[in-house]
Amino acid sequence: MSKMKLGVNIDHVAVLREARRVNDPDILQALYVACANGADQITIHLREDRRHIQDSDAKNIIQHSSLPVNLECSINKEILDIVCKLKPHRATLVPEKREEVTTEGGLDVFTYAREIAFSVEQLHDSLIPVSLFVDPSIEAMNKSKELGAEMVELHTGTFANLYAMLNSSLPYSNHSVKEFELPRFELSERLEKALEDIKKAAVHANKIGLEVAAGHGLNYHNVAEMMKIKEIIELNIGQCIIAKSVFSGLADAVKEMKRLTTRP
Repeated sequence: MSKMKLGVNIDHVAVLREARRVNDPDILQALYVACANGADQITIHLREDRRHIQDSDAKNIIQHSSLPVNLECSINKEILDIVCKLKPHRATLVPEKREEVTTEGGLDVFTYAREIAFSVEQLHDSLIPVSLFVDPSIEAMNKSKELGAEMVELHTGTFANLYAMLNSSLPYSNHSVKEFELPRFELSERLEKALEDIKKAAVHANKIGLEVAAGHGLNYHNVAEMMKIKEIIELNIGQCIIAKSVFSGLADAVKEMKRLTTRP
């Protein structure tokens, strides 16, 4: 069975810091703790509105990390210029709206194909490998390959929401979803379809030469389902780890997720 890499997203440490605009908690301390306790990769998102990670954070994390850094970003030219100067281990292109709480849905690789192609080319010119954060469909896998990406990250938000709705005491990532009022049998059917979509997309992406990651809404309760899909070799998980760390400490929170994402 293929090895699974755990990418620990530390954005939400910066969310706490930005609430008071002081350097506490220290994002670099979070980096060191994650690196020392089981992370295989550090993931951060340099958003256009700089709501959490700042330019200086991205620079310092890339400079001081003992692990590869996966830098998520939009296709905004100003942001891409910064990413090309920072030279992370990988750039993951994601959709971005100023009004959203978190990234909801995958990158529209069809409507914005030309812009994405230019972005991929710019990143490649700086010798930065590219992943595209996309919804799990065969069509999106083929288009991602056509656009020149080396990797895709499958958006797992639909799966995560449905999983949580069927286990109503669990958190889910979009609190406005209307499906919450559907009968349990219909929720169960939709969950099965969401999982099947992820599996089919992962298998096809692997078949056409794309590496496959997954992320969004994954947590300690639902991550076992992703572990069953051997084509997925990387999971990027953040909010639930930082949330758990409030009560258990970041070291234990990372260790526990690493335990759950270690294949025999």
